[in-house]
This record gives sequence, C-alpha cells and structure tokens, in this order.
Amino acid sequence: MNRLKKHRGLRRYYKNLRVKNSNWSGLNFEDPEHAWFDLWHTHFDWRGYGNNSFKKRKPHLNKLFRHFDLLEEKAKSLQTDYQIWATLIDFDSYNDALFLHTPNPNHSNFPWTIKDLSRTTTLSNKELNYYIDGLTGYEKRYGQADEAFCVLFKKNLGIPVVPHLVM
Repeated sequence: MNRLKKHRGLRRYYKNLRVKNSNWSGLNFEDPEHAWFDLWHTHFDWRGYGNNSFKKRKPHLNKLFRHFDLLEEKAKSLQTDYQIWATLIDFDSYNDALFLHTPNPNHSNFPWTIKDLSRTTTLSNKELNYYIDGLTGYEKRYGQADEAFCVLFKKNLGIPVVPHLVM
C-alpha cells in the first residue's frame, strides 16, 4: 500500500512564515573589520513545499520580500559597499534565495555581476510571473541556466548586480 506521508503542523508552519522575522543577530553589521559577506544567502522554503503548488510557494515568497526590506535596513549600517538581490527559480521554490554580498577577504569577486539577462521574462511559471509583475520597487531581470530564473534588486540600493542594460 502506497501512502503519502502526512505532514503535521503545517498550519503552524505557515502561520510562522507570516508572522516571524529573522533578526540575523548572528550576522555582524557593526564591526567594520569583520562586517563582510561573501555571497551570503538564505532560503525560505527549505523543504520545497512550494514546488508542488504556487499556493504553498506564495507565503515563502512573501517572507523573502519582507526580509529583503529588513536586510536593506540592516545593510545601511555597513561601512562598506554592498549588494542585495533575490533570485527566484521558475519551478524550484527550494532554491529561491535572498543574497547579501560585500568586499571580503576570501575572494576578489566583488562586485558580483550577473550577465546576459533581459527585461523580458523567461519564466514559464505563469503564477510566478504574475506574482513578480505585482511587485513594486524592484528591478526585474530574467535569464536561463539549467532552469529559467529571475533576479530582483532595487535601484539606488548598494551596487547593482546587473550591468546596465541597453533597451
């Protein structure tokens, strides 16, 4: 007999997505000597619940963009250049991520740039496209790697990850 495993506590899980925010107390934003981030990122759908339905993905995206704003406020206290952006993958909610990057002692990969992106969507996920279109205040660029993706960032917030695009 093939049964699907019942996931318990999902009501509480989704409630916590709505109401709980990370404070990133473990991240150093104040000490100029140690306040650096080497492509630091976090995911919001660790279990991949949003891969099965957009209804389950949307709360994770809402939390990602709420945290984008929180991270923006934290990053303003950095005494160095920084980059903040989000990447959303067409049908892979698990890999949607929020990034923070600064000059760092590990590599000379600052500023990080993502090339060959367009203003025209490459996503085939209609619900994700609709969600992204509804976001205001974000620059949106699209690309294709193993799967279609979208990079979102804000103008005049740190150093952009996308080189200037000619229209």
